[in-house]
Amino acid sequence: MEIVKNSVLCTWLAPLWLTLCRTYDTSCVAKLLRGFAAACRRWGQGSAMVYFLSREGKLSQAWGDSGLCRLLTAIVNLPVRFLQFLYRKLKGPMEGSFFADLGISVAEQESFLLGWVMLAIMVIPYEKWSNGYSFAILMLCTLLLFFTGMRRPGWRIDLASLGPWLMAFFCLVPVSWALSSYRALSTRFLLYYITCILCVVIVVSVVERREQLQRLMGAASLALLVMALGGIVQRIQGVEVDAMMVDQTANAGMPGRVFGFYDNPNAFGSVLLLLIPVAVGYMLSCPGWLGRFLGFFSAAAGLMTLLMTYSRANWVGLLVAVFLFLLLWKPKLVPVALVVAAVGVSFLPETILNRALSIFNTSDTAISSRFPVYQAAIDYIRLHPIVGCGLGVEALREAVADLQLFKGYDRFVHCHNIYLQVWCEMGIVALIAFVGGIVWSVKTGIRAMAKAGIQCRMAIIGASAGVLGVMVSGMADFPWSYPRVMLVFWFVCALILAAARLALREQGARGVEASHET
Repeated sequence: MEIVKNSVLCTWLAPLWLTLCRTYDTSCVAKLLRGFAAACRRWGQGSAMVYFLSREGKLSQAWGDSGLCRLLTAIVNLPVRFLQFLYRKLKGPMEGSFFADLGISVAEQESFLLGWVMLAIMVIPYEKWSNGYSFAILMLCTLLLFFTGMRRPGWRIDLASLGPWLMAFFCLVPVSWALSSYRALSTRFLLYYITCILCVVIVVSVVERREQLQRLMGAASLALLVMALGGIVQRIQGVEVDAMMVDQTANAGMPGRVFGFYDNPNAFGSVLLLLIPVAVGYMLSCPGWLGRFLGFFSAAAGLMTLLMTYSRANWVGLLVAVFLFLLLWKPKLVPVALVVAAVGVSFLPETILNRALSIFNTSDTAISSRFPVYQAAIDYIRLHPIVGCGLGVEALREAVADLQLFKGYDRFVHCHNIYLQVWCEMGIVALIAFVGGIVWSVKTGIRAMAKAGIQCRMAIIGASAGVLGVMVSGMADFPWSYPRVMLVFWFVCALILAAARLALREQGARGVEASHET
C-alpha cells in the first residue's frame, strides 16, 4: 500500500487530474457544453422526433395481449410445455440421475454457451467456414432452449418482446419462399433466414439477468478484437490490390483492402461497424477493469481495421453510429466530437482521405457501376411491386436475367442496397415490416432506457448505434449477401430487444416491490 501511495500515479498524476477537473468545471468550455446540452433538452421536450421515439403506438400496445401473439407463443412453447410435463412425471428418477441433472444444468447456462457460439461464428476464417454450420449450431441451441425451462414451470420462450413488426417480417420469410419463382434457389436462403430468426428468439428469451447481457456483449467485444487483430496482421503481411474492388485511376496509390475473415472488405467493414459501438458500450458499462480494457482495445483496433477496409459506405455508417451513440449517451459531447472529427481529418493518411472524397466522384467505376444495378432493381419493382421474386440474391439474379433488365457492362450480383434487395426478394409488405421492425426495436430500447441500469442502457445505445449505422451504409451496399454478416446483424438487433426486455422487467419488479412496501 505504501508503494502505491508513493508512486508517480498517486503523487503527481492524480493531483494533476483533480486540478484539471476543477479547472474544467469553471471553464468557458464546460459552460458552453452545459448550455448546448440544456438547449438540446429544451428542444427535445417539445420536438416531434422525441414524441415519435417516446410514443408507443396502438399496434405495439395491443401486440402482447393479442390473440395472434398468444397463439404463436403457445405453438412455439409446445416442446417446452411437454418437457415440463415430462419432468413433473419423472421428477424422482431425473433428480437422481447425474446425466439428466448435467444436461439440464448445461441447458440452463445457454446464455454462456451462446456467447462462445457467436464468438466462434464470427472469428472462424471464411475458407474454413460453411453457412450450414451456423444453421446446425443454432438448431442445437434451440433444442437447448427447450430444455432451459424444464425445471421452471413458469418459463416460456418470449415472442411478445419481438414486437409486431419483426414478427410480421419473420412470418413473411416462409411465405416469400413458398411464393418464390425460383424455389430451389431460395431454399438455401430460407435456412439462412431461419438461422437468424432462431438467433433473435434465443437471445431475447435467455437473457434474464444483467450478467448474461454483459456476457454476450463481452463475447461480441472479444470477437471484434480477434477479427480486428487479424485484419491488422493481414495489412502488415500485405494485401494485393484487387482491380474488381478498386478503381485504380480514381484511387491512385491506395493499397489493397483488408478483408479479414470475410473474403470481402465491405462485408468485413459491416461486421466491424456493427460491433464497434457494442464494444464501446461494454467498456462504459463493465464494472471490472479487465472488461473495460477489452472494450477499449476492441473498439480501437476495430476502428483502425475499419479504416483499412476502405469501405466508404461503412465509414459513413460509422459517422452516423458515433453521432447516434453520443446523442443517446451524452448529447453535450456532440459538438466536441464534431470539433475532434474536423481536426482529425487533417491527420488521416492521404489514401484514406482521397478514398473518402471519391464518394462524390461519379467517374469511379465502383460508383458508376451501381447505377445500372439500381435501375434494374427499380424496373423489376415496377413490374412486381407487391410480391418479390423469392428469397436470396440468386433468385433475384435469375429474375433480372430472365427479364433482361440489367443494362450494365458487368453482371448483376445484387442490388447494392438493402432496401431495394428486400423489396425485390420479398415484396413491399416485407420491406415495410423490416424497416418498421428495426425502428420499433430502437424505439422500444430508447423508451426502456429511462429507468434502466447502466448495463441495459449501454447495451441499447451500442447495439442501436451499430444497427442504425449499417442501415445507413446499407443504402449503398447489401451486407446480407454474406449470410454470416446477416447473422451478426440480427444478433446485435437481438441485443437491443434483450436489453429492453430486461430493463422493463426490472422496472416492473421494482414497481411491485414499491407497492408491497406501501
